[in-house]
Amino acid sequence: MDKHHQQQLPVAKSSRQRCSEWVFRDVPSDIIIDVDGGTFSLHKFPLVSRSGRIRKLVAEHRDSDISRIELLSLPGGAKSFELAAQFCYGINFEITAANVAQLCCVSDYLEMTEEYSKNNLGSRAEEYLESVVCKNLEMCVEVLQQCENLLPLADELNIVPRCIDAIASKACVEQIASSFSRLEYSSSGRLHMSKQPKCEGDWWIEDLSVLRIDLYQRVITAIKCRGVRPESIGASLVNYAEKELIKKSILWNQSTQPTVDPLSGANSQERLVVETIVSLLPVEKFAVPITFLFGMLRSAVMLDCSVSCRLDLERRIGSQLDIATLDDLLIPSFRHAGDTLFDVDTVHRILVNFSQQDDSDEDMDDDSVFEPDSPPSPSQTALFKVSKLVDSYLAEIAPDANLKLNMFIAIAETLPAHARTIHDGLYRAIDIYLKAHQSLSDADKRKLCKLIDFQKLSQEAGAHAAQNERLPLQSIVQVLYYEQLRLRNSLFSSYPDDDPKPMHQSWRINSGARSAAMSPRDNYASLRRENRDLKLELARMRMRLNDLEKDHVYMKRNLQRSTSRKLMSSFSKKIIKLNIFGHSSSRESSSPSKQSQRVLQKDPGTVAAVFWPSQDWIVS
Repeated sequence: MDKHHQQQLPVAKSSRQRCSEWVFRDVPSDIIIDVDGGTFSLHKFPLVSRSGRIRKLVAEHRDSDISRIELLSLPGGAKSFELAAQFCYGINFEITAANVAQLCCVSDYLEMTEEYSKNNLGSRAEEYLESVVCKNLEMCVEVLQQCENLLPLADELNIVPRCIDAIASKACVEQIASSFSRLEYSSSGRLHMSKQPKCEGDWWIEDLSVLRIDLYQRVITAIKCRGVRPESIGASLVNYAEKELIKKSILWNQSTQPTVDPLSGANSQERLVVETIVSLLPVEKFAVPITFLFGMLRSAVMLDCSVSCRLDLERRIGSQLDIATLDDLLIPSFRHAGDTLFDVDTVHRILVNFSQQDDSDEDMDDDSVFEPDSPPSPSQTALFKVSKLVDSYLAEIAPDANLKLNMFIAIAETLPAHARTIHDGLYRAIDIYLKAHQSLSDADKRKLCKLIDFQKLSQEAGAHAAQNERLPLQSIVQVLYYEQLRLRNSLFSSYPDDDPKPMHQSWRINSGARSAAMSPRDNYASLRRENRDLKLELARMRMRLNDLEKDHVYMKRNLQRSTSRKLMSSFSKKIIKLNIFGHSSSRESSSPSKQSQRVLQKDPGTVAAVFWPSQDWIVS
């Protein structure tokens, strides 16, 4: 209590000193006004002539000859009351954007309306607010700043809504004026709009960054309703976040991990800022840079923001993950000790969002999507970029001793199988993981290596894998198998062009390299054509097999019915027929044998054993 009185003494002393400068000195004061620690020795007559509230208080205590009045919760405090008292005494002072909100509120509190005096303080302040402040954006922002300590009265007096509406209107007008200024005629005489520098005409962005977060939210919401460009709104959000968060070393701070107490008051305010900015983000893609989204996500994770806030950021990032970089994905983990160095759970959810978006694009008819003459699909291009990004991310987090095998596999399997045309990056990440986690069992190693399609390894990666002792034996055998196929293909490349066998085998053996060179649509169309040819060959083989079965049944029946005397003659005739049949159809049956050999080569992992004429070993 003593400290409170000590703090009020300087205020009261300064109030008396200021009052002595403009109060009548030759007439003794007859009333003392106490306002938030400030004491004013004044006269009743000037006050009651302008203020209805003071008039009522004096009238209520007429009999007791009141000489002291305390005004509780007066908006603006002693400073505002001093301006109102000067107005009652007829002292001239300037109404500005810095005090108009206080004057409007204090005049309402003291009831300084036209009912008690003509051209009273309330009407003067309202006139200035309407005719001067609402026509200037910077002054509106300044008034809103003054209203931060005058709520909710400033809202009830319609000061805040009028300033917000004026700011939104000015921002919209600036955008329209900027668009018209970029209209120009081309050399052909056509009217077109020239390119504008980034955020030209959005000078109001810097002005809004001084507002408190609740008022800033209301201003941005009003600007959105007026149809201002999403890019301008995004630029304003980025600028505001830089002012509120980067200056406190929270946003984009990847080098250090400060200790954060989510329950502290400062962090509660910062958490409110992050959640509000995320809720204000435009729905349009690329309205804000993806690095900004990742920075907000780091802040949301560190400040323990709401789940809806983090999920919204993860969804937005997933929709444009193809333009992200490895540094963006390396989100530090702010959890308990013993956890992974990076937040792999958050990255996994981002990848799931990206994959679900890609799946929704692929729900269309395959014939319409993968026609070879159709334009390239942006989603396929995004898949290729993200697959390289994921492989690099896996290689970066693989040395972490706390990274579980299931999470590593989950991240690798998030993308569909056709996303990776070459598995060199995935093989490198798995090799790093095996090197850092040497205690893995053979079963876990086999489970991990199943992610790799060894047929899609480059020659250099295949040579490395064939000598990699960290791989399980089964994987090494697969690598050697494909390496032999690649060697066999190089030998077949010297065959004449009219021999179709090397060409077909060349495509199958080097499908990974060919896929990388071909576009996804052409690759898919080629696969469809080859599958159609294989189906025709299989159909011919089934027909030939049925014919042979019929001949076999017919021969068996005749052998059973014939006598021992006719057995040799009938058997000789059938042998002759069979020899003639085999000779005449040898050329036709050669093609199915080749096709069957190619079918076996297409999926060697499902074949129990494959025998080559020039080889004496078996691949299980």
